[in-house]
Amino acid sequence: MKPYSRREFLSKSLSAAAAVGAAGALQGCPEAPATPVNPTDVAARVCTIRGRDLAEMTRQVLAQWGGAETIINPGETVFIKLNLMSAGLMSGNIMTRGECTKLEIVIAAAEECLKAGAGKVVIGDAAQVDRFSWDTITTLDGTVSFTEEAQRLNTLYGDKVQLACLGSDSPAWIEIPSPYTNLGTIRISSLVMDADKIISIPVMKTHMFTKVTFSIKNMLGVTPALGIGIGPLKSRMDMHAAAGGIEQSFLDVVTALKPNFAIIDGSLCCEGNGPGALGGFFSNRVDMRERLGDFVLMASDDLVAADATASRMIGQDPAKVKHLRLAYEQGLGQMQEDLIEVEGESLDSLLVEWKEACLAKSLPPGVENIPPYNCLKFSR
Repeated sequence: MKPYSRREFLSKSLSAAAAVGAAGALQGCPEAPATPVNPTDVAARVCTIRGRDLAEMTRQVLAQWGGAETIINPGETVFIKLNLMSAGLMSGNIMTRGECTKLEIVIAAAEECLKAGAGKVVIGDAAQVDRFSWDTITTLDGTVSFTEEAQRLNTLYGDKVQLACLGSDSPAWIEIPSPYTNLGTIRISSLVMDADKIISIPVMKTHMFTKVTFSIKNMLGVTPALGIGIGPLKSRMDMHAAAGGIEQSFLDVVTALKPNFAIIDGSLCCEGNGPGALGGFFSNRVDMRERLGDFVLMASDDLVAADATASRMIGQDPAKVKHLRLAYEQGLGQMQEDLIEVEGESLDSLLVEWKEACLAKSLPPGVENIPPYNCLKFSR
């Protein structure tokens, strides 16, 4: 039987998921529906590499995996989801701040997909604003922009690369089911829905709400920054107050989209109360060259295994990270260390000290009583 496309799958399951509804969403803190418990016993594989040249490291870690041709088929559309958290918000070279996916990794991955025969590669993120300038987002040394690199690839491979600010460039927003929150549905960009394969390329960061943010939480950025919430602000922040919390919200996105591959950017990163490197109490930039001696990349077709391995690298127990535990329980991937084979650099050789997120321990008095944030699920 021919497998359903993402769009076909969602059209068949949407009405059933919507039946869960959003009734009572604004009446106190909603209770989450029971989630499935069906953990996998399938072993997973994570490839790791150290070095200083991020583009070359990307090519090498993909080759270590077996090449981009093991991820995509000729003619397919590939959506690369990067994290551009501060795009359009901060001045200067945002790539040096530690909160954004590096251009060198994304463009190298895109070119490997084109070499493998991809029919189209869309590079996109909804970020925090509807539109940002790809002209001003550059390599770490500031010499080449995303726009210039996309033009280079289009010249070489025949106009197959698109840069997309999802907030303004999405032709449509498609409702996907959110059966394990009270949202009923969540909207995602049609550019993601229409892709044959999805590659998530996040930055290694700790997070004030979710303890860590890697390839799974990165998929939250395919939703619009505004207009999807359940509270009066109608913003992405309102998803934190949904039944099941922000974690189940983006797990429902991952369940529907089933991303195919992850490459975790361990170069300039963010520790403490991220996801933005704001300094002081909130968060600080981490230059992995200073902490480990090199940059590091992790790659896998199992996003849970990749994120669990990255969590262990920075001293976080995946079993104590709510969304990783739930992802494992819901059968989205492997979390158990003895069932994850780490190839390349050993995990022991990559362990680094990391300042954990601790915002919940320092909330100002009274915040917990302000709707809809009285329902926020902080990491503890």
